[in-house]
Amino acid sequence: MARKLNKYTFLGAVSLGSFFAGSIFEKYYGKCNQDYSLPVSSDFPRFSIFGSVLAATPLSPAPVQQSPTSASRVSQIMKYGFPSLDNIRSFDDYVLSYDRRNRVAHWVFEHLTHEHVVHNDKVDRSKCDFKPDESIHPFFRSDNSDYRGSGFDRGHLAAAGNHKANQKHVEQTFYLSNMAPQVGRGFNRDSWNRLERYVRKLTRNYPNVYVCTGPLYLPRKESDGKTYIKYQVIGSNNVAVPTHFFKVVVVESSSGELELEAYVMPNQVIDDATPLTSFLVPPESIERAAGLLFFDNVSRNKFSKINGKKN
Repeated sequence: MARKLNKYTFLGAVSLGSFFAGSIFEKYYGKCNQDYSLPVSSDFPRFSIFGSVLAATPLSPAPVQQSPTSASRVSQIMKYGFPSLDNIRSFDDYVLSYDRRNRVAHWVFEHLTHEHVVHNDKVDRSKCDFKPDESIHPFFRSDNSDYRGSGFDRGHLAAAGNHKANQKHVEQTFYLSNMAPQVGRGFNRDSWNRLERYVRKLTRNYPNVYVCTGPLYLPRKESDGKTYIKYQVIGSNNVAVPTHFFKVVVVESSSGELELEAYVMPNQVIDDATPLTSFLVPPESIERAAGLLFFDNVSRNKFSKINGKKN
């Protein structure tokens, strides 16, 4: 009898102790997880069971850190949906999702109007410097030294020319989180630049132009008959060199009618005489290759035209 009594006393003590320990842990752990305004340490990464949304301007619930103006601008830019929700960062005039493994964005999203792209004498691009994005943990960010001597340009994803209305907006496009290694002559400075200029010209005829830009790492069949995804990396941070780049554009007319165009260009020298229309591809082919969904707040049959053809 005494032995049974001691057994039950022991079990009761353990249960009671576990209850109090669990209560203390839950109280402490819950408090930490509800404090969305906690700063990100520069000494070590923050980990979360479901991943985290960390941003130059946070998109997670942080009313103290995010001004109503910036929140409103993000909602304008992302009006038709996020392609993905991995490591979102918002700047004053564009939003990106960052790929920490490849040190290049998954995608960059912009909302352009004629006012955004028109020349402003007060904006001086020569004052802009390429700089690391310090909102990204040092383990995962790229640096200028990665590009030095690599033979690749620091290619803008959100083009600087798309943000000429404000000096700060242009300067923010020079964060390295908005860059990807691009072939210079024959691509970044030529054919890719032609595509960027074409998109800006769309603002002359459409009040709203939405642009999503990003890298692709496409498979290729090798001599052994097998298919591989191969890409170069540069610098001590192993910044990935995309094999291709995509740009998905949606124009919105004053009546609310929508049209979509989707482009893929190889990251290589391209003959400048090649028309931009030769790079048009079905948007779903980019979605499948990149693992993204573009403008998913709009049913695809709501677009009046896709790649210039009636839908």
